[in-house]
Amino acid sequence: MDLITIDRKKCRRDGICREVCPYGLFETDVERYPVLRPGGAERCIACGHCVAICPHAALDHATVPLAAATPVDPALAVSAPAGLQFLKGRRSIREFNATPVTRDLAGALINATRWAPTASNRQPVRWLVVMDPAEVRRLAGITVDWLRQESARFPLYAVFVEAWDAGQDRVLRGAPHLAVACAEEGSAWGAIDCAIALTYFELAAYAHGLGTCWAGVLTRAAATSAPLAEALAVPQGQKVYGAAMFGHPRYRYPRIPPRNEATVQWR
Repeated sequence: MDLITIDRKKCRRDGICREVCPYGLFETDVERYPVLRPGGAERCIACGHCVAICPHAALDHATVPLAAATPVDPALAVSAPAGLQFLKGRRSIREFNATPVTRDLAGALINATRWAPTASNRQPVRWLVVMDPAEVRRLAGITVDWLRQESARFPLYAVFVEAWDAGQDRVLRGAPHLAVACAEEGSAWGAIDCAIALTYFELAAYAHGLGTCWAGVLTRAAATSAPLAEALAVPQGQKVYGAAMFGHPRYRYPRIPPRNEATVQWR
């Protein structure tokens, strides 16, 4: 089967697929139907733009099949005011109640991150999800062990250690669950791809009424702490580029506080 198949009965030869292809892999034949340029199949990143954009469903792709593409439902469109309120209303949650998040719901959040943009559509993000609250606390303790060792060089870490010794978890905040994003170690875009995926995870969680907070201290510890990497079961050749604690929030925030004005240089 060819990589690209055109249904000539449906194709209107409008050239939209050619215009939106990120790598300019399309040209037109003598009848103005779209065809791949020589070598185009080898250069295609399977982003699905060509399948998604055709208003006549005339184009099929061997690795991004038309049959698997979900039509956009206009009834689910979000107004600009609603969308902006959603973005402004998300907050970092550090207080959780005892209600566990179901594995099905956690899976739905991870599933939403598959649509996060990644460099050249490589989709390199790998997830480690810890659902057991006792295991999350154990990971916090291993992180504190690393902080004890590093606090001589970085006095700021002593605050986390002192809190832990006083019975307060300021590393993972007593969260019941943890999601860890990994990508290939040394990847040029791994850190950015994971950060965007974690942002999608946070927003998906917020849409479901859940709370999240980036686990920055654990992320930093995972880079150099062999015991923590082993406890997280980080796959060989992978690196932790970010993590987020999550669960049901203990409190709801009825107001949106102001933020600093954006710093912009217009040209």
